[in-house]
Amino acid sequence: MTTVLLVHTVPLWRASLASLLCAGPDIEVRTAEHGAIRDALGGPAPDVLLTDLDCPGALDVLDEVKSATAPHGGPYPLAVLTRSDRPRGLRRAYEAGALGYIDKYRPVDDLSEVMHKLADGGRHIDESLAFSLLQVADMPLSPRELSVLSLAEGGDTVAGIAARLHLTPGTVRNYLAAAIRKSGARNRLDAIRRAKEAGWI
Repeated sequence: MTTVLLVHTVPLWRASLASLLCAGPDIEVRTAEHGAIRDALGGPAPDVLLTDLDCPGALDVLDEVKSATAPHGGPYPLAVLTRSDRPRGLRRAYEAGALGYIDKYRPVDDLSEVMHKLADGGRHIDESLAFSLLQVADMPLSPRELSVLSLAEGGDTVAGIAARLHLTPGTVRNYLAAAIRKSGARNRLDAIRRAKEAGWI
């Protein structure tokens, strides 16, 4: 029996995904909302944690999972439901150590097999996500540099970015300079263009 802890904020989607998973052989599903993961982990340890990157608060869920420690001392096996046009979420899932990357547009008939595979220590990447995952895995920017560049792409000034991220303007300029250097760009606009073309922002 494989136990899956499904983390999703939207009740209807959570119930639907739980029903879909339970339809597979030897799958037990427990559910939790964003912010309640630690309470859900207080009982018997799940074999796999599954979340949807389109779920509100999904990136915070990744941070919660990343900081949680399984009884054996390592991280919990993490799987994410996502799409190939969500590079930022894929990047965060990759940094959180996700072992399963499941395309939301895939057939659902072997979803239970994927859960069993992850519970047994395997990995799973849907072919439709492989190229996007390779791109984000090779991305040279740090999460903070990416955040600063994303805000700059949205039109924020250095002062505005500093206020939003609780940084000094000088620190923001340093992050922008690092993003320009690491992306091989000539200036900030060129760095934004390259990041967008690569799907980083």
